[in-house]
Amino acid sequence: MSTKLRALVLLSMLGMGALVSACHTTAGAGQDISATGDAISKEARKDTP
Repeated sequence: MSTKLRALVLLSMLGMGALVSACHTTAGAGQDISATGDAISKEARKDTP
């Protein structure tokens, strides 16, 4: 395998790894935001006369 091809494969793999980890981070942030909204809604319902 040529050096250029190896470099291209390595860079592609690193890029794919970064994209996959970014997806998991975004999904986790969405869950955190959703949980925060649920907690605020629950407290608002408790304080409503």
